[in-house]
Amino acid sequence: MGFYENHILPHVINLACGVKPVRRQREKVVPSAQGKVLEVGMGTGLNMPYYNGDLVDVIYGLEPNAKSCEMAADPILKAGLNVDFIGLDGQEIPLDNNSVDTVVLTYTLCTIPDARKAVKEMRRVLKPGGKLLFSEHGKAPDEAVRKWQERINPMWKILGGGCNLNRNIPDLIKNGDFTIEALDEMYLPGPKFATYTYWGSAI
Repeated sequence: MGFYENHILPHVINLACGVKPVRRQREKVVPSAQGKVLEVGMGTGLNMPYYNGDLVDVIYGLEPNAKSCEMAADPILKAGLNVDFIGLDGQEIPLDNNSVDTVVLTYTLCTIPDARKAVKEMRRVLKPGGKLLFSEHGKAPDEAVRKWQERINPMWKILGGGCNLNRNIPDLIKNGDFTIEALDEMYLPGPKFATYTYWGSAI
């Protein structure tokens, strides 16, 4: 990774993904995680305050950016959680089949280069009866907003470390052999091209 990606971008993402509306979204999904948890794209540890430590045995934190892992140390310490870092991006998960009880996916699927492969990997490591908990921004329902997403996306990807504005999150999850059992969606406060959010759970 270059200087921008490894030293500046983690701080930018930490600020952007730590604003109040996004924190509220994390609070809607993360507390339901239990058992052995795989968090895909742990980043700087913004989900740590929302885990229920009484329900969680261990968190496998998948995160390729070394600076983000370093920044996550303090939130992990404050939360008192048992976290095992894995320095990869989700396309290849070095865990056994059917080995985790919960997968947590928050504001990550937009960035993984091969999102379809990553979702299939999440399905592979999830135990039968386990859950995928997600909150992700993506493709807007309004045509005018979608057109802006298409226009802005090429530059946005460069500035956002590969983040895509217009991925169809429900379709990606369903095409990964998941069944969505709960789904809500809306615009969060902020620019519409970047704030349409899907959240819920899948089995």
